[in-house]
Amino acid sequence: MVFPSRVTDAHIHAETVLATALSSKEPAFSPVAASWWRSLVQHKLDPAGATDTGERRLGSAELRERRERADPMVSIAGARLDRLFRCVSQSACGVFLSDADGFVLEHRYRDADRESFELWGLREGRSWSESVEGTNGIGTCLAEGRALIIHRDEHFFNRNTAMSCIDAPIFGPDGRLIGALDVSSARADQTASANQMIAALVQQTARQIEADCFRASHPGYRILLAEGGAGGDDAVTALIAVDNDDLVVAATRSARQALGLALSGDFTPIPAADLLGNDTGKRGFDAAEHAVVVQALARMNGNVQAAARALGISRATLYRRMKRLGITGF
Repeated sequence: MVFPSRVTDAHIHAETVLATALSSKEPAFSPVAASWWRSLVQHKLDPAGATDTGERRLGSAELRERRERADPMVSIAGARLDRLFRCVSQSACGVFLSDADGFVLEHRYRDADRESFELWGLREGRSWSESVEGTNGIGTCLAEGRALIIHRDEHFFNRNTAMSCIDAPIFGPDGRLIGALDVSSARADQTASANQMIAALVQQTARQIEADCFRASHPGYRILLAEGGAGGDDAVTALIAVDNDDLVVAATRSARQALGLALSGDFTPIPAADLLGNDTGKRGFDAAEHAVVVQALARMNGNVQAAARALGISRATLYRRMKRLGITGF
């Protein structure tokens, strides 16, 4: 698939999009061409569409309602957005957070770049769903549920071809898609290699936001890292929440994937030993008593008398139970 190196004519860009999207082969092999096809055929958009009329921007009350519905993601993400912006701001990049419908809820950019971003419509309350703006970073990331880069002429609308957009999805504590993290560049000379470096930061930040949201949604639970993940940025969010009965009551999307569970939706509590593959084979009350006795001894550094006192039984009774349960080494 060959894109024009620099599109200045809406007609040329529209012809390229139409020819590629309607090709019998390109949409099957190119994710961008597939998105162009969706934009053209499913969403019935015109790649040479008119300039933005502002009709897709929320009013202040609607935006406030959207932000409230997107909490705690919006509140939790603030510090992460600030940190990401400090890394990319000198490259004339802005940072944008959207909800799952593609509405921009938060932004970070330099005053010097404000005019460019606002001209393009990258501002709070504006919809960047694929059904509205065709192929673009935020909308296509949400449509496909994956990290991606939409570089300049890969955008569907000619009016958006001055931008480079680097995006990663954000999944909520139940594994469902809740938003997208976007870094868009206002530089005309933004290179593909620079995009790749920024993409790593965007994906890392999105995963950190996911982890922060998961921890915040399960206060008082033990949060453990599930082994067996794919590694990389996803390893940061392969988290499970364990209650006082050693039941896993929730898992992030990355953890669900690592553990072979449904990627999203309601979670049925599972014994941690069963899920994590460290089951000793013990069952019933003996297994529970064994765990309680060993834990009491460990807390008291092996002091049997102190452990017995903590358990509310005599030292002799504890010794008898240790013998019955096969507990040695204390």
